[in-house]
Amino acid sequence: MDGGGSGPAPNAAHTAEEVFRDYKARRAGMIKALTTDVERFFKLCDPEKENLCLYGYPDETWEVTLPAEEVPPEIPEPALGINFARDGMNEKDWLALVAVHSDSWLLSVAFYFGARFGFDREARRRLFSLINNMPTIFEVVTGAVKKQQAKEKTPNSSSKSNKPSSKQSRAESRSKAKVPKDEEESGDDDGDEEAEEHDNTLCGTCGTNDGKDQFWICCDNCEKWYHGKCVKITPARAEHIKQYKCPDCTNKRVRA
Repeated sequence: MDGGGSGPAPNAAHTAEEVFRDYKARRAGMIKALTTDVERFFKLCDPEKENLCLYGYPDETWEVTLPAEEVPPEIPEPALGINFARDGMNEKDWLALVAVHSDSWLLSVAFYFGARFGFDREARRRLFSLINNMPTIFEVVTGAVKKQQAKEKTPNSSSKSNKPSSKQSRAESRSKAKVPKDEEESGDDDGDEEAEEHDNTLCGTCGTNDGKDQFWICCDNCEKWYHGKCVKITPARAEHIKQYKCPDCTNKRVRA
């Protein structure tokens, strides 16, 4: 066991974006363990075995195994003995607990690299900002991401004028489309709050808000936002769509 993967090379110059890519890959592997691969994960966490840990790796894979033997370990270690509580708790509660510890581990690994690479205050702030713009593993596992999306959709339901018109370019930034006109005219007093709200907008397909500078499109039916690449819509194609319906809304109509 190499302590959860080596991560970025220690002898090269690094940026917050590089450390974030390592964080994101490890996170993806751990989410797989607690969602799509949950049955296999559950079986591997046998309470009769020794102290086990859940590791996420830079290649987006995961592993349940014993902790690193070297002292001190190469990188911070995840929570020890996650298998012992498996049969003593409700399964959902146990998975949520593992998710919380996994989030803590990912943060500790990311800022370990930040300290090791000599990040200054601005680089640390940038790293935390990148991480904070993504849902936590706990939010994904417990379904809090979907609840957050529902809350973010509510302000838009009060006025249809907030959505882009058929003649308006679909390639406009999502922030412009989400800000009501009266708020735009009121000045910059609430600029920070608006920016934070826009940063928290999640793609209805992949559940992340990566690529804020990329093309996004809003469903005219459910008003959820999507990465163009996630729903296979390009800016050029969007120009010719009078009313866009996302895959979920389209499928519901077909079933009806």
